[in-house]
Parts: sequence; C-alpha cells; structure tokens
Amino acid sequence: MKDFSQKVREARTLLKLNQEELGKLVGVSTRAVVAYETTATKPRASTLRKLAETLKVSVDYLTNDEIDDPLYGIEKQPFVEEARSLYGDKAAREIDFLMERNAALFAGGEISQDAKDAYFEAVMQAYLECKNKAKQTYGKKAE
Repeated sequence: MKDFSQKVREARTLLKLNQEELGKLVGVSTRAVVAYETTATKPRASTLRKLAETLKVSVDYLTNDEIDDPLYGIEKQPFVEEARSLYGDKAAREIDFLMERNAALFAGGEISQDAKDAYFEAVMQAYLECKNKAKQTYGKKAE
C-alpha cells in the first residue's frame, strides 16, 4: 500500500516531470509539490482534482491508500465534473457516491467498456433529471 505522497512522487516520475514542472502544470509552487511528496500535506479539493488530472490518475487513487490502481474510478470523473459544473460540490459528491456504489455491479464480471459507459451515462441522466425536477418543484433549495 502506498500513501498519497508516494503516489504523487511515483506518478510524477513516470511522467518524467520534475517538481517545478508539475507545480507549474497544476498551478502550485514547487514548495507545495515538495510538501505533497514528503509530508502529510494534501491539497485543497480543486487542486487535488488538477493534480490527479495532470498526473493522469484518479482522485480516488490519490486519496485512498487502499487503492493500488491509478485508474481506479477514472471513468466516473467526467460525470462528477459535469455534476459539479451544473449543481456544485454537493452534487459532485452525490454523483460520485452513486457511481462508486454502482461500479460494484461490475466487480468480477466481464463487461465491455462501452456497456459500462452506457450504464454510467444512464445513471447520470437519471440523476440530472431528478435534480431538475426537484429544482422545479422546490426551487433553488433543492440544489
């Protein structure tokens, strides 16, 4: 099991970036990258998302020491970001939770990526329809 700092350092090294280059790509100082790689310092949520995107790994991988697959959960990220852009951080957490729970349906089975994508898209559309209906019914507080 690797912790956050080990995962950041390893992913950066695989991309052949130095700490300064990674900092520039993410929008943080070299000092911040050094802290991520050598201490228990973790970035804010928005910086964490940029860091994961730049390192081409999932946020779940970086934040969960139990996860060893750098791409674990990466297929749900576009849906999470769409929910965030439409309804904010709470909606992003909600759709992330839904997607994570639904991903368990695929454990141990053989299913094509196209089928998984279609399933996640259907879950996302159902979620957005429910949010829109709640917004119409209850107003802005439903967000």
